[in-house]
Amino acid sequence: YPIKLFSTSNMPIILQTALVSNIYFVSQMLYNAQPNSPFIHLIGEWAVAGDATQYSIPVGGLAYYISPPATLSSMLHDPFHALFYLMFTLTACAIFGKTWTEVSGTSVRDVAREMRQNQAIIKGHRDTATARVLGRYIPIAAALGGVCIGLLTVVADYMGAIGSGTGILLTVTIIYDFYEAFMKENTNDFKHLMKKM
Repeated sequence: YPIKLFSTSNMPIILQTALVSNIYFVSQMLYNAQPNSPFIHLIGEWAVAGDATQYSIPVGGLAYYISPPATLSSMLHDPFHALFYLMFTLTACAIFGKTWTEVSGTSVRDVAREMRQNQAIIKGHRDTATARVLGRYIPIAAALGGVCIGLLTVVADYMGAIGSGTGILLTVTIIYDFYEAFMKENTNDFKHLMKKM
């Protein structure tokens, strides 16, 4: 049974982005209701930016530190912000990657059950030890895959990619999934054609 590094695909970064969006939403709502509260300043401070189109950006608190630095100069000016964003994103993606395997049907128990049903075994191990052996690899691969996905997103954000790192990652992943499906379909058609010859 192949254990893929990116078995969780892009779900860790999607879940991390959803978490950040929810924190932004709550923080902005609380800040608009009580802008002078010191507790709310810990969650997030917001300021209006933009000339023609007015939009709010986080300028302090947790909401600021979980947002990517806007420019390279702001990253150099506030290295703690850049480091906090990096660590937050990588940690969240690792946790969400590991959690996603549990809820998506690719957990250790699910894979062990599938292997038993297909009468597949791991050489050198008893059938009853399959879950224990897989438990050494699947959670680590899921967490490491989440970290890699998070790192790609952070690097894209740091380099100032057009759009966001998450958007770029989602686009590439979707295109690659279509490519894999296309190649799998054509490989089966090619094998079928060769059998006829």
